[in-house]
Amino acid sequence: MKNRRSTGLTDPGLIRSVNQDSYYIDPEGRFFIVADGMGGHAGGQEASQIATKRIQTHLEDHWDSDTPSEELLQEALQQANKGILEDQSDHPERADMGTTAVVVAFRKDESWYAHIGDSRLYLFRDSQLRQITEDHTWVARALKMGDIKPDQAKVHPWRHVLFQCLGRKDLRQVDVYPLEVQTGDWLLLCSDGLTEEVSDDLIAEILNSKKSDKDIAKQLIKSAKEGGGSDNITVILVAQE
Repeated sequence: MKNRRSTGLTDPGLIRSVNQDSYYIDPEGRFFIVADGMGGHAGGQEASQIATKRIQTHLEDHWDSDTPSEELLQEALQQANKGILEDQSDHPERADMGTTAVVVAFRKDESWYAHIGDSRLYLFRDSQLRQITEDHTWVARALKMGDIKPDQAKVHPWRHVLFQCLGRKDLRQVDVYPLEVQTGDWLLLCSDGLTEEVSDDLIAEILNSKKSDKDIAKQLIKSAKEGGGSDNITVILVAQE
């Protein structure tokens, strides 16, 4: 196994009284999860925690199996979706809850990521930041189709409207793709509480600051709060050594 180090932080931000984000870092550095819940105070928090736990458990239980990694990640997120639907059934007051999820897994000398919603995965290489995931939002789709312009997307009232998330009966497929990671690369998994307030240019500048991993994570959170802190903020940094 290649050496990698990681750190994670979450913060409720300046507006929300409850942190509906959840994250998990595997102690062995095998996989990483960020989830951003929605659906009211109890609902969003519950949804992200169910998803994170279900994904963690499924990956741990089947890590050494012969199941291909792409299939394993697909199963893990489907299990998370199932867990949320079961909780919705048991607790009708949480019927509208759901969550985003972004997962990175290093398994069998391969790297993969899965994602649903608008939590993101970034790759930072040679001082350049690149967004790997594509937001499952109405605005991202409209932008891709050329129906709106980038400056409109940043302030569009529908920019948080998801067309895909965990906690839906009609969920069929989750985006799972291979990921190329090289020595010296950084991966950033984050909820939209970061990207809503901090530009990609500023994220790159902070990642390039040569500070410690923990201090970089703290600075990302601080910058999001300085930008308004309107949502919960969660970041995981993974450095490939």
